[in-house]
Amino acid sequence: MAGPVAFFAVFFAWPVAAIVARGLKPDGAWRLGRIADVVARSDIRHVLWFTTWQALASTALTLLVALPGAYVFARLDFPGKRVLRAVVTVPFVLPTVVVGTAFLALVGRGGLLDDLWGVRLDTTVWAILLAHVFFNYAVVVRTVGGLWSGLDPRQEEAARMLGASPLTAWRTVTRPALAPAVAAAALMVFLFTFTSFGVVQILGGPTFATLEVEIYRETSQIFDLSTAAVLTLVQFAAVGVILAVHAWTVRRRESTLRLVDASLTARRPRGAGQWALLGGVLATVAVLVLLPLGVLVQRSLAAPGLGYYRALTRADGGTFLVAPIAAVGNSLRYAVVATAIAVLIGSLAAAALARGAGRIVRGFDALLMLPLGVSAVTVGFGFLIALDKPPLDLRQSWILVPLAQALVGVPFVVRTMLPVLRAVDGRLREAAAVLGASPWRVWREVDLPLVRRALLIAAGFAFAVSLGEFGATVFIARPDNPTLPVAVARLLGRPGDLNYGQAMALSTILMVVCAVSLLVLERLHLPSRTEATGGIPVDRTGEF
Repeated sequence: MAGPVAFFAVFFAWPVAAIVARGLKPDGAWRLGRIADVVARSDIRHVLWFTTWQALASTALTLLVALPGAYVFARLDFPGKRVLRAVVTVPFVLPTVVVGTAFLALVGRGGLLDDLWGVRLDTTVWAILLAHVFFNYAVVVRTVGGLWSGLDPRQEEAARMLGASPLTAWRTVTRPALAPAVAAAALMVFLFTFTSFGVVQILGGPTFATLEVEIYRETSQIFDLSTAAVLTLVQFAAVGVILAVHAWTVRRRESTLRLVDASLTARRPRGAGQWALLGGVLATVAVLVLLPLGVLVQRSLAAPGLGYYRALTRADGGTFLVAPIAAVGNSLRYAVVATAIAVLIGSLAAAALARGAGRIVRGFDALLMLPLGVSAVTVGFGFLIALDKPPLDLRQSWILVPLAQALVGVPFVVRTMLPVLRAVDGRLREAAAVLGASPWRVWREVDLPLVRRALLIAAGFAFAVSLGEFGATVFIARPDNPTLPVAVARLLGRPGDLNYGQAMALSTILMVVCAVSLLVLERLHLPSRTEATGGIPVDRTGEF
């Protein structure tokens, strides 16, 4: 555990603490009264209120739209189910910048709705809410559906045989069993939308700002580090509460549920109701998932002769010191290095968690999730402040980008590998040790063959999320080495149809790379007993 703890201490806790100290201790003395001053400001209270209520609205809307899909993927068997399962997961592995760009092409200026009916939804809260549903649809489908597919249907059938109506049987048997999974999915959606950055930054305009967006404005535009530090602490406290509640729901599920092989619970649709539900879910996927992605691709092809794609090969000497297409190679190189770091740190952490118990282990488990909820903007800016002097003067080093990306990838590696490592029979390790095997050989001969596929899946997810990291990278990526998300954001920030078209083209390239990574994960699908419920990493009971 020492390696992962040191990694998080140096590259997560230290940068966050550095930016908080810079803001609240500017002259060597703590100014804690600044916290009350900032929170009391009307504009900050408006940001806090908007951040909270839009997260609640996004969560409720996502549950309403996605729960029917969770049932369809859990209980119904139909042609193309695996491909469709990969399709609905594509938005989740896309960078939020691409999600915002896709909806900008759909509901923004010159978008599909604008062309057809003269309707624009960009800079409105509806665009933000719809984009959040698009992004988080798979969270509910995979988390709730993964658990639903493992529930023994014979329990509900037994209730029906005893005279219960279908609604009563579902309400008394299935709903209580699903409640912890629904709660966990809702908490994760709330976490992702509470800390939303790229979507709000692109679609919200100057009207709407979440805490994450406001932290970015305070640090990069207004240069008010004390306000940014206070907002970081507020977000940190809120995320801590969310993760604590999430951990409680997970423990409830682990202690109360018994699952069966998911491959035995799915059946062909029967009756008009199930066929209608399947049709409704397919229509929802077509409108919610395929339409924004299709419009994104169409807009990237609007210029004759692939003009927007060809323009990516030319440097303009302005925002970019290199041709925008160079961001593709930069992102791939950074993502490979970040994946290697995330797999190494995540594997060590998962191994320590699998063999440990107690409050310290649970606390470390929660620590590993914090990078998903704590402001990536704070981490990125903290890198520039904390890692600016020997022995770790990394401000000019390319390694800063993959280190920031690896912080986001580690939780996915842990969540993918941990259930498999916990399933390994400890007696196998003990027998190998008794026969004289060293700890390294025990890992190589016992653990590695059993977790190899999970390791590959973990690497694939770490690669996808590293490829799309934006919040921290926007601070530390150099103009001569931009990443794909940073290049997209910079192009969108410049006026003109050419820049807009290039942003669509780069977003399409990034979408294709992420989608290919996801399809590779589907090919490496684990058996249902230890799988990551179809792609998104979860534990044996459906946890992210």
